[in-house]
Amino acid sequence: MNAEHETKSPLDRTGKLAWITGASSGIGRALALRLVRDGWRVAASARNVEALDDLVREAPDRIASYPLDITDPEAVKALTQAITTVMGPIDLAVLCAGTYARDSASHFDSRQLAGMVELNIMGTAYCLEAMIGNMVGRGSGHIAVVSSVSGYVGLPGAAHYGATKAALINMCEALYPELEAKGVRLSLVNPGFVETPLTARNDFPMPFLITADEAADHIARGLASGRFEIAFPWKMVLSLKILRLLPHRLRFALTRRMLRKD
Repeated sequence: MNAEHETKSPLDRTGKLAWITGASSGIGRALALRLVRDGWRVAASARNVEALDDLVREAPDRIASYPLDITDPEAVKALTQAITTVMGPIDLAVLCAGTYARDSASHFDSRQLAGMVELNIMGTAYCLEAMIGNMVGRGSGHIAVVSSVSGYVGLPGAAHYGATKAALINMCEALYPELEAKGVRLSLVNPGFVETPLTARNDFPMPFLITADEAADHIARGLASGRFEIAFPWKMVLSLKILRLLPHRLRFALTRRMLRKD
């Protein structure tokens, strides 16, 4: 955690403040720039300091760099306090940081799963803990958790990733009614395949693939609309939601076609 980058350039103090994790690349970076165009100020967090500095150079008067490893709960708490002290109350927190790696049953690796759980679930939970306490105390604020359509149904090659994203979906559904009652909005973002450094590792066809800028547009519009779930692209969302509803016999008949030779 380091607020030094923020103090080097004079930030514009007008506009609401968004905190985005995973802001160094992909969806997080594209969303930071989209929100700036919409008049927001952005506190951008990620582990990659150089990439954050590159982002700040895109809008030095509107974006501040706050490097962070979200798997460190004390660092998360200290950083959110630092942002509030320097930039003011966080109006919107977009918890976008996460990772993905393909897996297989024949090479099941519990250590890989543990690492993904620590980042995708626990890292998000540490951020939620910091933000929920802050926003409930104020009786206002908006939190967006970026999950994935992979959390809808179990898919070959995504046992680890899908499990973490399903956990985030369940967690948000459980938290929504109580947070709403306390004046805090909660949104769940479920993207399909998006062109990012993570999906660039994939060596298989990715149906309905969209760009990070397109994903940011979907998210920005969804956040403004106030709806709970922001899911896209619609063809991918519809396909997986239908797959989830099928009886197991039919569902497995379809998912078997996704199997790859080891």
